[in-house]
Amino acid sequence: MFSFLYHTFVYDPLYNGLIFLMDILPWIDAGVAVVLFTITIRLILFPLSKKAIVTQVRMKELEPELNRIKENMKDDRQGQAMKMMQLYKDKKVSPFSSFLVLLIQLPIIYALYSIFVNGGLPTVNESLLYSFVSIPTINMDFLGLVDIGAKSVLLAVLAALSQFFQLHYSLASMKTVSKSSNSQMDMAQNMTKSMKYVFPVIVFLISYNISSVVALYWTISSLFTLAQELVVRRHLKRHQPL
Repeated sequence: MFSFLYHTFVYDPLYNGLIFLMDILPWIDAGVAVVLFTITIRLILFPLSKKAIVTQVRMKELEPELNRIKENMKDDRQGQAMKMMQLYKDKKVSPFSSFLVLLIQLPIIYALYSIFVNGGLPTVNESLLYSFVSIPTINMDFLGLVDIGAKSVLLAVLAALSQFFQLHYSLASMKTVSKSSNSQMDMAQNMTKSMKYVFPVIVFLISYNISSVVALYWTISSLFTLAQELVVRRHLKRHQPL
């Protein structure tokens, strides 16, 4: 059942979409097709991504009240959690919206890996094609520089750097304004700082060891997210509410 749903709603549409792009735009290579498809996917996910950014801003605004709840109910963890969730509900804030965007992208990343590493490209599997999709000549060299189906140190480094800058801006925008010396908050802040440096390293290792197509998707996705955050946060400052 899961395999059927994955192929019907993720793998097959992505496979056909990439082939279709290279068919109607014969001058592009497989890497450019991935870039165009990544931008399309991020535009489709924009409402969810915008909600996640707005949630980050709203949670920062709620931080003083959340700190008061933690301080007043520090000996009652269950009551503290319930009070915080009620505050989120009253303020119409969903603290898990960022995870939803990430979860949606995971099967897409896996599908891209499967298409380029296990799917046999540049040889096209005709049995997977929709009736309106024709078989093009596929150029696997991204901009004539990198074989998109193989490993690439260059693209892995770009993926890590783009992830670093995206996290740097995002986490800087979420810096706490509280002057409390709460040890749990200090620990959370230290973990947040560490994540800015550790996660890009993880991205590099994953991108390099899997395939350059994953690195390319991650790079474009991170840059799109960074641009999106700049636009949405600027809009929030000028026009409340968004």
